[in-house]
Amino acid sequence: MPRPIKRSFTIDSHRTSISLESPFWEALKDVAKAKRMPVAQLVQMIDRDRGDGGLSSAVRIWLLDHFRSDARAAVERSPAPPTDRPDSP
Repeated sequence: MPRPIKRSFTIDSHRTSISLESPFWEALKDVAKAKRMPVAQLVQMIDRDRGDGGLSSAVRIWLLDHFRSDARAAVERSPAPPTDRPDSP
């Protein structure tokens, strides 16, 4: 498992840092790009909506929820799989 990478951000005029593993950083960058916003702005949005937990954990959970939501939407859009039963008259 890759070691966490620490990066710093300014959120609401104060500096903070989060540590995430490389795959989470890549996912965060991908989502920020898709939303056409800087990573710092996305982290700030996640920070605003998090509860009492740490920011690094909040980012991981937010990413999981984001991609799970995308997966559910893809399943709903896909046609129903064919049945194994032959058509009967």
